[in-house]
Amino acid sequence: MSTQTATPTTGQAAADERSSLVKLYLSRGVLAVAWALAFAAVHEDVDAPAVTLLVVYPLIDAVSSLLDYRATPDGAERRVTAFNGVLSTLAAVALGIAGAGGVAPVLHVFGVWAVVSGAAQVIVGWRRRGPEYGKQWPTLISGGLSFLVGITYNIQAAGDHPSLDVLSVYATGGGVWFILQALLLGWKSRQLRTRTV
Repeated sequence: MSTQTATPTTGQAAADERSSLVKLYLSRGVLAVAWALAFAAVHEDVDAPAVTLLVVYPLIDAVSSLLDYRATPDGAERRVTAFNGVLSTLAAVALGIAGAGGVAPVLHVFGVWAVVSGAAQVIVGWRRRGPEYGKQWPTLISGGLSFLVGITYNIQAAGDHPSLDVLSVYATGGGVWFILQALLLGWKSRQLRTRTV
């Protein structure tokens, strides 16, 4: 009898987690695209509006990590999600400080954050790659690209003409991948519900 009752409970828990993740990924994606549009309009100078937005972006990720942490059962990905939340909070502080130094320090900090958070995203996506979570390929691609792009930002920061134009592109790409993951996960949830009816 215990086996028969455990399966529906587990299934319901997975369904609840999928529902939470769909909302989280969709919100995260829309916010990233909105941030990219706002930053594209103000980043010509590293002034107060630009620095404010630079601080806000990793804070969005930190809040998302907190919500993900609360919705995720105990496991390795939950610990990585907690780490990413702390990392993003520290990145927000570091970007606020780096903004006083201009474009190159901002790119350095953003690049380091993109590398480490991208690696964390790949780990979480890999842990959730089962069919019940839609394989997580958008998350895996997004995390991998973040890792690679972060390296290029540090290379650009050391060059003669670093530019913050790339950050709007980064946020837009990340937002699109989050939205794709939300749509894929939503489709998988509907598919699983249909099978159980």
